[in-house]
Amino acid sequence: MGRDVDHRVFSREDRRRFRDKIRRSLDALTVMLREAQFDFERPMTGLEIELNLVDEAGEPANVNAEVLASIADPAFQTEMAQFNVEINVPPRELGGTAFAELESAVRASLNSANERAHAEGGRMVMTGMLPTLMPRHVKIESLSANPRYALLNEQIFAARGEDMHLSIRGVESLSTYADSITPEAACTSVQLHLQVSPAEFASYWNAAQAIAGAQLAIGANSPFLFGMELWRETRIPLYEQVTDTRSEELKEQGVRPRVWFGERWVTSVFDLFEENARYFPALLPICDPEDPLEQLDAGEVPSMAELALHNGTIYRWNRPIYAVVGSTPHLRVENRVLPAGPTVVDALANAAFYYGLVRTLATASRPVWTQMSFHAAEENFHAGARDGIDADLYWPGLGSVPATELVLRRLLPLAHEGLAAFGVADADRERLLGIIGERCTTGVNGAAWQARTVHALQDGGMERIPALHAMLERYAENMHANQPVHTWELDG
Repeated sequence: MGRDVDHRVFSREDRRRFRDKIRRSLDALTVMLREAQFDFERPMTGLEIELNLVDEAGEPANVNAEVLASIADPAFQTEMAQFNVEINVPPRELGGTAFAELESAVRASLNSANERAHAEGGRMVMTGMLPTLMPRHVKIESLSANPRYALLNEQIFAARGEDMHLSIRGVESLSTYADSITPEAACTSVQLHLQVSPAEFASYWNAAQAIAGAQLAIGANSPFLFGMELWRETRIPLYEQVTDTRSEELKEQGVRPRVWFGERWVTSVFDLFEENARYFPALLPICDPEDPLEQLDAGEVPSMAELALHNGTIYRWNRPIYAVVGSTPHLRVENRVLPAGPTVVDALANAAFYYGLVRTLATASRPVWTQMSFHAAEENFHAGARDGIDADLYWPGLGSVPATELVLRRLLPLAHEGLAAFGVADADRERLLGIIGERCTTGVNGAAWQARTVHALQDGGMERIPALHAMLERYAENMHANQPVHTWELDG
């Protein structure tokens, strides 16, 4: 939701005005899409990585304000809890040696930031879900100081009218209640941005939806929450539940959740923004003075702040982004599927797999989404999150097959083709997609390594909580060495 907001109380008039501004923004967007006023000549990409801060004992460290003050770099920002930070990597063209440059830049930034974190009693860990996180760590007192988090918490619980029931059935079962949205801070991800033209947006979004299950299966890295082994990518069900504004009765009525895979393939970016307005009441009805239609009539480019703010409180796994840079608007697909980690090189291998595959599928003469139902894509999404690298996924022409077989036989060649079309250097393409292939061959991704290591430690006589701490120490050491996770030692 990026935007800073002040704490405030919203009136009925605020909500009416906000709805009107959203509708006028949709009218303005219609005009802009028709007149093709967008920047899309270069395939620009962006990257966001969410990180955890832990102390020397591996416990969450609520020191993000101190760490950010010490880092003093605008690329690093607060996240929901005081034990989270986020790094925003500047956008760049996708081609040539962009991936090698990204790897060097991210590693240098993280190494420098980690040194500053040490000075404040913390360490940075890049993982989808901190395995040592316990219920006592996600109380409302742990929220970051930025007023937008407290305001969002108030609005979500006002809409629900009751505490949240968190229920996840996986290898083990979790059932508990939360009285704030702070458990959302357990979910740390990598977000991949791709700038596209209005004409191509629907194809890229549909392609991203179609491969989300494969992304999760190969990239899963979040098997533990509150001391329990749950899904291989527990981020997914936790995030779906902790930001849910619906009461049980509204769920039974079929009201759509705010964390949403979607329900159909789209034909335009307009479909997604229109769904946002049609299905979801505003959580933060804050209006700017500018009128988007009046701005268009005056020859100006509207920021459409209300449209963007509302979009930021609807948590699609592939989210449409409208933004203005300088005086030029553009559209992006924001891929929010992947967990953080296990290493920088693993995260960039995941990114290379995504960018290459989505390029090939989006430009195919017979699109994959014309050959499979949207429901099948959603089933793949949850299967990949639940079972990780052991998932079975559906794919047209193959039926239901192991995810590793699907990736090796069908998807990796397509990803190679897409990266070559983007102009990515052969050495980068071979190295990063080779990591994905080796994960499939060995059956080891971040979630598999974490779970197997904890099992080995427990088989050696260690209790679960000490085993999680011991595993995290090994994880952090391997993470900073930046060797791909499939090469990490697995013995306890």
